[in-house]
This record gives sequence, structure tokens and C-alpha cells, in this order.
Amino acid sequence: MLTDTHCHLYDEAFQPDFEAVLARAREAGVGACVMPGIDRSCHETMLAVADALPGFAFPCIGLHPTSVGENWPEELDFVKTHLGDRRWYAVGEIGLDEYWSKEYVKEQMRVLEEQIVLASRADLPVIIHLREATDDFFRVLEGLRGVDFRGVMHAYSGSYETYRRLLTYADFKFGIGGVVTYKNAGIAAAMEKMSLQDVVLETDCPWLTPVPFRGKRNEPAHVRLVAEKIAQIKRLPLEEVAAVTTAQAQSLFKL
Repeated sequence: MLTDTHCHLYDEAFQPDFEAVLARAREAGVGACVMPGIDRSCHETMLAVADALPGFAFPCIGLHPTSVGENWPEELDFVKTHLGDRRWYAVGEIGLDEYWSKEYVKEQMRVLEEQIVLASRADLPVIIHLREATDDFFRVLEGLRGVDFRGVMHAYSGSYETYRRLLTYADFKFGIGGVVTYKNAGIAAAMEKMSLQDVVLETDCPWLTPVPFRGKRNEPAHVRLVAEKIAQIKRLPLEEVAAVTTAQAQSLFKL
């Protein structure tokens, strides 16, 4: 069985052919999808998908860094208020993103820190989104020394050295998606040295579509292409990659 640990199955991109998307996922061997939250705008839609697909689609709650704006206190309060509403499988997706804008960097760092503490207290993993903000992320991690937490570095594309450094701060797993299939992708080189025990699979669908479908809508079935690429890089059977990564996902998210 394959597990897609980062899947926006509730996105409007899947509305036209939702049932066909599900059928292809199951045919590809996908047995579970973890759905990260973004902000309150997608909350109800995500829960509707989770409730319609028990045992297959697992919801999370969190405030995405690109949703940290002028109303960030209200958005953060939404997460805090609804954290006890039902069973969540992670606090995420949360993190830092300085690619699109640096206007609210300090606020992003505060929101990230508060959500990691919330996750620690709730015994939930975190799903970390990190883009063009590695130095600030390590500053946040330094400020959280002594806080016991676990989580996944979503869409990891960093170096082997950064991977090793991140493991000194928390029990991190590393989400590997379609980028690993791209020509000259740096993460492919890092994967050669990374332990498969630290890896989980993801698509980030409908984005980051792997080769040979790059440029088209991504979907959960394509997580199999990611697994096949990792098996090629690590010189392992596909079945072993599927088994190990699914075991890690089940343990991390308590699926």
C-alpha cells in the first residue's frame, strides 16, 4: 500500500472528476491520503471530503504561511478554537514562505512557533512548509529547544547536510514528491544518502506533478511514480519502498 502524506484532495481542481481521481488512486495502490489544512477558507470543504472518505482521507488543521496576513490573529485563533473539535492527524500545513512575500515574516515566525507548541501539547505531528526561508526556520527551531515535537518536512528539496542538521532539532520525516523525478533535481542526489526510514511519500496534488505528467494536474495516483523513482535511486524493490514509507506515515500520523 502507498500513502500520500500531502494531498489537497479537497481542492476545486478535483471537482469535475472526483470519483475518477479516487478510482485511479486506489488502482495505483494508494490506501490513504493525509489532507493538510491551509486556513479557514478551505476548512469546511476539507472536512466534507474527510467525512465522505473515512479511513482513506485524513484531515489536518493549521495556518499556512502564505495565509498569514493582516488578519493573522483571527486565523490563528481559528486553529486554536477548532483544535479540540474532532480528531485531527496533524497541525499543518504550517511554516515559513519568503518566496511570495516578506511583508509578514516576523508574523509567520510567531505563528509557526505557536502552532508547533500547540501540536506538541496535543501530541500531534506538524507538517512544515518551507520555501526560501531556511535561516529563519532554524532561528525558530533554536527558540524551541526543549519542546518535544515531531513532524514532516513537506516537499523536502534541501541538501543531505540540511537533512542531517534538521534531525538534531526534532523527529522529522521528509516528504518526497514529484520534484525527485525532475531532471537534475538536487533532492535526487540527497536521496542517495538519506535513510529510507526517514522518508514519506507525497504528491502535494494538484501541484508539483511528477514526470512524465509534469505540466498537468497532479493527483494521488501519481505518488506511485514518486515511489518508483525512489526505488530506482535507492536500488530497492518498489514493494520495499512502499512498505517502509507507509509504515513511517502510519506511525507519524497515527493513521
